[in-house]
Amino acid sequence: MTYDFDLFVIGAGSGGIATARRAAEYGAKVGIAEDDRLGGTCVNRGCVPKKLMVYASHFPEHFHDAVGYGWSAVQSQLDWSKMINAVNNEVTRLNGIYQKMLDKSEVQVFRESAQFVDSHTIQVGDRQITAEKILIAVGGKPIKPAIPGLEHAVTSDEMFHLPQQPKHLVVLGGGYIGVEFACILKGLGSEVTVVIRREKILNGFDEDLRDSIQEGMVNHGIRILNNTNITSVEKRDDGSLTLNLDSDEGSIVADTITLSATGRKPRLEGLGLENTKVEVKKGAIAVDHYSQTAEPHIFAVGDCTDRVNLTPVAINEGRVFADTHFGGKSREMSYENIPTAVFSSPEAATVGLTEAEARNQYGDAVQVFRSKFRPMYHTLGGRNERTLMKLVVDGNSDRVLGAHMVGEDAAEIIQGVAIAVKMGATKADFDATIGIHPSSAEEFVTMR
Repeated sequence: MTYDFDLFVIGAGSGGIATARRAAEYGAKVGIAEDDRLGGTCVNRGCVPKKLMVYASHFPEHFHDAVGYGWSAVQSQLDWSKMINAVNNEVTRLNGIYQKMLDKSEVQVFRESAQFVDSHTIQVGDRQITAEKILIAVGGKPIKPAIPGLEHAVTSDEMFHLPQQPKHLVVLGGGYIGVEFACILKGLGSEVTVVIRREKILNGFDEDLRDSIQEGMVNHGIRILNNTNITSVEKRDDGSLTLNLDSDEGSIVADTITLSATGRKPRLEGLGLENTKVEVKKGAIAVDHYSQTAEPHIFAVGDCTDRVNLTPVAINEGRVFADTHFGGKSREMSYENIPTAVFSSPEAATVGLTEAEARNQYGDAVQVFRSKFRPMYHTLGGRNERTLMKLVVDGNSDRVLGAHMVGEDAAEIIQGVAIAVKMGATKADFDATIGIHPSSAEEFVTMR
């Protein structure tokens, strides 16, 4: 049978675009459908605009620190509208770059929604398209828990388009999205309260990392209500919100903005998966180690599979698929030792096993090396900021199983450390490496 395309991609986010371009480089005829802006969550509603807001939130600290170094005090006010416009203008610029990249790769772009008619046929707008192989890369979307009145809350998607800065932001959820936005808004001058149902934020991360970030957030003035649930939300006559709690706190009042950051789920509605043999398990597309679904010619990558929901992972999954099926280079995606960061204040980054995971796998053989110190930068600036560095090591083989950091430039430092961990470096290898002095990063090679 002759098909319209060798590969058709549904969803032009990071994973979808990376796959389409790589397959096209190998000579495949590729089409891609997207009914929203190019770039997906990361570019439009995630990593990129969020990181720009992180940068914006740090300037008050820089102004404060400068005084200790001899600069005169700075009195400055945030122009919220100017910042939001600048952030979104950059997002628009990146959208244009993605379009140019797809055009250069000769990938045909359909700016419409796509739905399966059958396993080889897709309805795109008012036409039907056939493809030999199909990749689903539709990403995810934020979810709100079933709490009465929570329809008044915004999600992380809307945070980049608020017309006014919140005076008091209440964040429901202690995952990395909620933690990051809490720190951003606090840095920008808002009052921030975080409501979490557990004892600590960032469930699943290393315990020392969780403790250090939570301590840092509290020291920065963020109020954290732990072991607490919001039972209902009521909108008041003046537009503010009363959040009723199941704790002794009773209730708290925020202004018109409340962020619900309680997770995301795959965006599968309207795909027509019922017209295929693709299986959905626990709300996500079920795939094997090669991103293949129950239909041998239909594949899926990224957040819609709910494996490791990180932009670089989706990109690599897509490139592995393209290399294998169009480049003659059979590869399998490795999910071991994937580095990640939380752009909180203080910042955190991690790669490999947590201490708890290591002890579960390696038992009493696990050795832990930690260092907690005040960085040199703050000796004159005066702020009581602390940096944590931690190595988790298998005492039998001396191999470094995990590296964790809380502190400035954590993501930049852990990215380099991740190479060593991925290669199987030992603690002796770290010890034999000469440190760069004076730097925070040198602690990773001097810990005893």
